[in-house]
Amino acid sequence: MSAPVDFRPTHVVPPGGLAAWESPDTGRPTVPLDALLPVQLIDRRGDWARILCANAWSAWVDGRLLVTVPQGPPVPGAPLARTADPRPLLARVQDMLSRYRSAAEDLAAGRLDGEAFRQRTQGLRAGMVVDGEAVWLYDAEHERWVYCDGTRLSTFAASAPPSGARASAVPPGAAPSDETRVVGPNGDWPGDG
Repeated sequence: MSAPVDFRPTHVVPPGGLAAWESPDTGRPTVPLDALLPVQLIDRRGDWARILCANAWSAWVDGRLLVTVPQGPPVPGAPLARTADPRPLLARVQDMLSRYRSAAEDLAAGRLDGEAFRQRTQGLRAGMVVDGEAVWLYDAEHERWVYCDGTRLSTFAASAPPSGARASAVPPGAAPSDETRVVGPNGDWPGDG
């Protein structure tokens, strides 16, 4: 098949390849996608993304793991795109850390007991690794780790299968990528039984 006339890659498949499904349901697996395959994002449903390949074949994938095709450099002085701007996520991480620190200080000072501390910190989820100019942040809202280069965010790894998944996040016969899959201590997705 030849490429559709309007095919314009918006993303590429991550270096480890990517599991794919016929519909946004892990019970309907299809052929996994090859590493670094250019694809066009054509639809989103939560964490799911429907992609189109150059040969007009389409499938559903975990959209959080797609790698965005770089666009031209931003125009100097232009505002950053909301989805690429790291500042809102940095602010959420800072807020979570501040709330945890306040509760920890109250616990240490005796103003809270263990149960009150647990109640006050329940639901707080944050993660951050800083290594010079490189920063990895946990985006709890989308259950993924993102890499920040100071100006934009890129998904590094997802900590759960796409939302709405009912079965294994990897189709039978397809090996998960160690580079993009975060697993629990028993090799399962965090939160699985």
